[in-house]
Amino acid sequence: MRTITEPDHSIMLSEPISCFEICENDFAYNLICVAQQKHLSLILIGLPEESGAFVWNHVQDMEIPDEDARCHTIAFSPDTSLNCTPNKVSVCASIGKCNLTLFHTNLNDVTNVQCLRGHSSYINGIAWVCDGELLASVSDDFTCKFWNIGANFENVITFCLSSAGMSIKSHPEDPNKVLVAEKRGIVHLYNVRSKQTVVSVESPKFPLMSADWANNNRLFVTALAGGDIVTWDLSRPFVPADIKQVHEDGGRIVRFAPGSTEIAMATIGRPDLTLKVFVAKSTVPLIESPLKTYGGLAWHQRLPYISAASDRRLCFWKVQIK
Repeated sequence: MRTITEPDHSIMLSEPISCFEICENDFAYNLICVAQQKHLSLILIGLPEESGAFVWNHVQDMEIPDEDARCHTIAFSPDTSLNCTPNKVSVCASIGKCNLTLFHTNLNDVTNVQCLRGHSSYINGIAWVCDGELLASVSDDFTCKFWNIGANFENVITFCLSSAGMSIKSHPEDPNKVLVAEKRGIVHLYNVRSKQTVVSVESPKFPLMSADWANNNRLFVTALAGGDIVTWDLSRPFVPADIKQVHEDGGRIVRFAPGSTEIAMATIGRPDLTLKVFVAKSTVPLIESPLKTYGGLAWHQRLPYISAASDRRLCFWKVQIK
């Protein structure tokens, strides 16, 4: 019989959550962007280790231009900061079938909303690369596109893929490279400056639904494919370093813990739409918890908390990792 872990903290919102993201930047690591039906909400949290208790504050709503369009994924710009005057927050969201929307705010006024068009189908992943100079996106249209944010928002590079692009990730220690994962199970590491593939690995299973790149060790890459967590050490890329079945009926998302000394990862998958957290090669989850609906998964960047959306609740679990 499995052990269910209840969340340590939660935020109840007025509408179901379609997706969310926790800012990874040093000067805004408690800032969360939550997508609901008609708007993106910016929320500030305080965790007990810093504030003495769990607290949260709704800061601002940013209206979605097309009220009938659902937000699929969110990414904070690396220049987002709450340590400057005025505050600077930039968020990119994939909204509707094939549009990227950029929101810029000082947390008082939304100063600019910019729409980027170029994909012909749903956008599954967004990442800021080259120290925020470029915005990258992957789509069901079998392309990975790069947009020049500093100039006139042009699509400056397009990589053609052999299947739908499911995830794209940058790395803080290697800003000129991106990790691109395809649904057919192939994961590429691209050098954006040279426009060349550095290395590619292939999962023994597919469909691949999500991939991630470990912040604390850039040689480690993981993917969730066919319900298995497949992990590679890129210094020995020819065979996976570890394969672990975690979701019998398929997985939805996988994320590495950002700051732990041991390799830890969180996943959401089926049956029963379940959150699971594992360390290293262990097959026994540290945390296992059912969710009502899928709305995203994210780690806090400073403290060992994993967060997942469940209908209108944004839930936080403290994870016992080193």
